[in-house]
Amino acid sequence: MKFIGAGSRPGRPQVDHDRVVTIPNALTVLRFMGVPLFIWLVLAQKEYGIAVVVLAVMAGSDWVDGYVARRFDQASKLGRVLDPLADRLALIAVAVTLVIAGVVHWLYLAALVVPDAVLLVMTLSYFHGHPDLPVSRVGKIRTGLLLLGTPLLILSRLDHPFTEPLYVAAWIVLGLGLAGHWIAAYNYFWAILRKGRLQSHQDIQSHHDGGTA
Repeated sequence: MKFIGAGSRPGRPQVDHDRVVTIPNALTVLRFMGVPLFIWLVLAQKEYGIAVVVLAVMAGSDWVDGYVARRFDQASKLGRVLDPLADRLALIAVAVTLVIAGVVHWLYLAALVVPDAVLLVMTLSYFHGHPDLPVSRVGKIRTGLLLLGTPLLILSRLDHPFTEPLYVAAWIVLGLGLAGHWIAAYNYFWAILRKGRLQSHQDIQSHHDGGTA
């Protein structure tokens, strides 16, 4: 079974429905709920082991909701917006939590936030809302790497013989994830720019046609 795009059915195009109550959307809400639980476990309870389990469930739900949406025709317009939003919230909230806990340096958080902030400003400038762009393969791989590297880094903080190897492995995975994050941001930057300029041109043309009618 392929990992990326699992559940897709060749020859049957995916349709985004107007339904709100679907299994993928419920799993996305579960991912949202995992964020405050993770923050509480790390900052209030110092329960790093359980926090890793929460991260694993969140990462697993991200894959499962995509599989179910494609395999059982439960893709929705709401899910198209909620799913990447949940991923972004989870990655940034987890990074902020780890900075506060002293697990990572604030530069790691900056490397995550800066590209997203630029894309957010562009999106609001051109579309005043969601740009409705498909999630890229690089973006999916980036998310997977960051969601894998973070629990490895937390596990390296626990008292066991594999602390140093886990720490090294975690930063290798996170480094690849951050590289993918910037590559995905670069691709989205130009995609937003192209779509925004095309939309502006169409709006001007429509206004011109309406004015001369």
